[in-house]
Amino acid sequence: MHALRLALPAAVLLSAAPVAFAAQPIDPLRFFEGRTEVEGTVKVMFRKAYRTHSIGHGVIGRDGSLTLVQEVKDEGKPLRERRWNVRSVGSGRFSAMMSEAVGPVTIERAGDHYLFRYRMKGNLKVEQMLTPLADGRSASNTGKVRRLGIVVATTTGIIRKV
Repeated sequence: MHALRLALPAAVLLSAAPVAFAAQPIDPLRFFEGRTEVEGTVKVMFRKAYRTHSIGHGVIGRDGSLTLVQEVKDEGKPLRERRWNVRSVGSGRFSAMMSEAVGPVTIERAGDHYLFRYRMKGNLKVEQMLTPLADGRSASNTGKVRRLGIVVATTTGIIRKV
């Protein structure tokens, strides 16, 4: 279940969702321009929970798409790099490619949250929900990883624009 430790990737992109109680709506792509940081915990079934931390560096291209490179450090594991390319495909909808996903990542606004769905190696289905916080510079993340319909891992964390 090596791929389960990769369950946190979507968390980094979801934190930019517009929120009704924020002073001003946040552009989900612009949020990741510059530097972002993720602190979280991953719990894989039958294993001890572990901490995860990542630093992201995002650039908005001329076409308006976001390229995000993250340095990810999971507790007890070597540092690794994760890459994202995200573009808007309509009001509240985005399409992405992520280096740890198998196929495309779909992202859609669901009320004051953003929902990410994608697949990973090992027949894993990932669904993550990010909820922006009132400060407009951070969001909470919750995620579930399923295999054959059974939740095999969960993740929680906070994403901050720094």
